[in-house]
Amino acid sequence: MLFESIQKIVASLDFNTISSERKEVLQPLIDYIQAKHSVKKDINLNFICTHNSRRSHLSQVWAQTAAAYYNIPSVYTYSGGTEATALFPMVAQTLQNSGFQIETLSEGNNPIYAIKYTPNAHPIIGFSKTYEASFNPEGQFAAIMTCSQADGGCPFIAGAEKRIPITFDDPKAFDNTPLQAEKYLERSLQIATELCYVFSSIV
Repeated sequence: MLFESIQKIVASLDFNTISSERKEVLQPLIDYIQAKHSVKKDINLNFICTHNSRRSHLSQVWAQTAAAYYNIPSVYTYSGGTEATALFPMVAQTLQNSGFQIETLSEGNNPIYAIKYTPNAHPIIGFSKTYEASFNPEGQFAAIMTCSQADGGCPFIAGAEKRIPITFDDPKAFDNTPLQAEKYLERSLQIATELCYVFSSIV
């Protein structure tokens, strides 16, 4: 069971806000997860963006949360970048405001966070890393490209069984503006809606 506030957010998401064109973009991820689920294999999803600082982390966290909500077992989510920077603090704040429990495990230039979505499961460990870092799977995973720069700049992802571009607009455009918190929440909820739609489609 998810934390109550997260449960309420997921229950309130409206899949009718997803356009038919966007559903076509999401379909390859549904197909990948369904194929693994049907033969009871592990489902490894590595969300990849340029800096592994914003969209890839939001996607990793919401995908793991959606799998728990829809009772899809053996889902393991990861994230990485073409370079390592830091998980942007507003991402952690946005998740915390949505009901995730976040503990800072280490500080510094690249802080490490434990992100909990449910009382009894392992937390997601959030920090910036490259997609091929030892923390991530070496093979048998889907590489989900969450930004167009990474999708264009990485023609080949070693070890990926499938490469799936599902790009999102970068909330970084609103950093240090009065709209920052609103736009990060907006992007977080878009990602939550789309990934919950994906997992709700698994039978």
